[in-house]
Amino acid sequence: MSRTVFCQRLQKEADGLDFQLYPGDIGKRIYDNISKEAWGEWQKKQTMLINEHKLNMMDPNARSFLEEKMTAYLFDGIEPTIDGYVPPEK
Repeated sequence: MSRTVFCQRLQKEADGLDFQLYPGDIGKRIYDNISKEAWGEWQKKQTMLINEHKLNMMDPNARSFLEEKMTAYLFDGIEPTIDGYVPPEK
């Protein structure tokens, strides 16, 4: 059975994640408030950020940089700046 959440990113009821995909309090907040759709969108942005900045995910600074971008994107609606990437017009 799928869960429904009110997605803070999309501002609508949508399918919630099946389980907590991110550790700690932020992970719980994502699980409770972010839809599968919004998480999928973030995953694409995250990949672009990792590639653009050549992030080493073993580096704590890289992880905190991404976490900051992730929470800004998911909860504050702030698009990450990715060189050469122009988000599609709505």
